[in-house]
Amino acid sequence: MTCLPLANGDWVVPGRAYLCAFQDMARKQVVGWQVGATMPEELVTNALQRAFWSQPAAPALLVHSDRGGQYCGNAYRQLLHDHGAIRSQSRRSDCYDNAQAESRGSGLKTEVPEVRERPLFADLADAQRSVADYFDYHNHERLHSIIDYQTPYHTHQQLLQLNALNCPA
Repeated sequence: MTCLPLANGDWVVPGRAYLCAFQDMARKQVVGWQVGATMPEELVTNALQRAFWSQPAAPALLVHSDRGGQYCGNAYRQLLHDHGAIRSQSRRSDCYDNAQAESRGSGLKTEVPEVRERPLFADLADAQRSVADYFDYHNHERLHSIIDYQTPYHTHQQLLQLNALNCPA
């Protein structure tokens, strides 16, 4: 989860929007996200549900997060259980355990302002639109060195074709 600055405040409520995003680490594809004005457990469960809708959970899927209270709630744990996913959390006070999420948040905060006229989001709706546009770009256009300078979408399509070839009829 990361904070996004809004133009109507300076990093204090109501000047914030909160983003929760889940990323498929093998493909670098952002598979589920949600932006909200507050950060209740529902923000996290909505993002995770979107991830499960976009691609069904593989057996023993590992879902990693930091130790925020939203990732410890009953609804979040039940959603993981319902999809056969395993909860993984960072060690206490160790930001390096969650480096991928930190990197994704940093990328969003540095790449989005570069293409915008304003460095801040005008309001919550502007933040939601901008994040949607960014993740669309991230998944379908941005090349990632870790996946051989391919887009996450292209890598996902290649893995789907490979799985189809290896799947018995």
